[in-house]
Amino acid sequence: MKGSEALIDAAIKEGVEICFANPGTTEMPLVEAIDMVPGMRPVLGLFEGVCAGAADGYGRMTGRPAMVLLHLGPGLADATANLHNARRAHTPILVVAGEHSSWHRKYDPPLTMDIQALTGTISGWQKTVNFPGEIRGSTVDAISASLQGQISTIIIPFDLQYDEAPEGKIPSPLYTCTANPVEESVISEAARILSGGKKTLLLLGGKALQKEGLMAAARIKAKTGCDLMGEMFPARIDRGAGLPDVQRVPYMPEMALEAFSKYQSIVIAGTRIPVAFFGYKNLPPVFVNETHEIFTLAEDGRDVTMALGTLADALGASTSLEEVLAQPRTFTLPVGKLTPDKICTVLAALQPENAILVDESITTGVMYHTVSSGVKPFTHLTLTGGALGFGLPAAVGAAIACPERRVISFQADGAALYTLQALWTQARENLNITTLVASNGRYDILRYELMRLGIPAAGPAASRFTELPDIDWVRLSEGFGVPAVSVSTAEALIKEFEWALKERGPRLIEMKL
Repeated sequence: MKGSEALIDAAIKEGVEICFANPGTTEMPLVEAIDMVPGMRPVLGLFEGVCAGAADGYGRMTGRPAMVLLHLGPGLADATANLHNARRAHTPILVVAGEHSSWHRKYDPPLTMDIQALTGTISGWQKTVNFPGEIRGSTVDAISASLQGQISTIIIPFDLQYDEAPEGKIPSPLYTCTANPVEESVISEAARILSGGKKTLLLLGGKALQKEGLMAAARIKAKTGCDLMGEMFPARIDRGAGLPDVQRVPYMPEMALEAFSKYQSIVIAGTRIPVAFFGYKNLPPVFVNETHEIFTLAEDGRDVTMALGTLADALGASTSLEEVLAQPRTFTLPVGKLTPDKICTVLAALQPENAILVDESITTGVMYHTVSSGVKPFTHLTLTGGALGFGLPAAVGAAIACPERRVISFQADGAALYTLQALWTQARENLNITTLVASNGRYDILRYELMRLGIPAAGPAASRFTELPDIDWVRLSEGFGVPAVSVSTAEALIKEFEWALKERGPRLIEMKL
């Protein structure tokens, strides 16, 4: 068995079922191996950032790693922005990067670069394979390490891919996949703080924002009267009627500082002390201060869902939760020329039960989280790392992970242009994705940042850097094989969105603002 076949065989046996790839010459043996060793679905991305973003969306929805196959250092570099988002989301991903033949690197061929140094910026685990006998064990270790909520990267030279590798028995994984429970003393201290009579916030992140963790948090809220808040950009949050309505840490630092000023005590579960996205003069970099009593219930590597359930039991919390759960709501559908608020209302009103909402709406979607309280239950994925180009590829991965669920990609036009090639993959795989592009023809978030600097109107150069005129989204989408339509009124959006949700396969709606 070739080294390439040994890697694919070990990955399949460890539960890796899909490979998002943009391969090149140094990965051809691995491409052949996917044919030779049955059990892995190949999905082509026309850009490496699409592959990485798709693996992120897939991993967030399944909790399992996809394989991302990349061509040398430049391929890895192209994928790095979305691998950064995945790292911030603690998404399990197996990255396999080809390398020049071990005997060829010394000649410094044109594509040579320091792959190991680049990998270190996004990987929690990495290894360069030095001989064929390492391939199986390294693959097993990489996958088990990824299940700790991180990216694992194997760098494999071309010559080792086609050399014979010992078949042998696959070794036991180096890492355990079981999260550690939280100590009883920690549970007791958290219970003391929550029952102490102070104004207290339970700040949630990670798996605490999935259904089981949220319901435990709701029990704690019902018993103690604490408030619930989620991290600013959660990797995945389950929302809707029948779940607690958890607001998120505000993006604007002034609003976040005001929100946290209400509390005396903060118990953190599955996240960390919140910090501002950027540093601004005369504003503190973190949203808490020395007046807050801060206690961490569950750090990285701890089972935050179990910790919340155990804490609720320790408090004697009831399971009768009607008063703290979001109630079903109805909407009055808007009419007239589209605005951001009207778009958010239409989306919230019409999105189907069990939808997956991949959100890279940036400024247009500011009100969506509030407006969508009490809608039919759904899953919400957000831009964890702030690197644009996440939405369209993550929708690909989410749709492949959950083919029975409708995926809605709520997308800013500027951000969508980073990874537009994902539409081609949506069409090729015939994925059930409805893409809503908010087309305001500019980078609105940059206009806002100019105003923060005291510049109310963009000058000629700033306008050139922030305006996106004359982009034809219908023709772009159709060119990649995704049917598309453009709308400018709420009535037209309602009609086209309802139609798209009834159809199989991908469809794009440009929403002109």
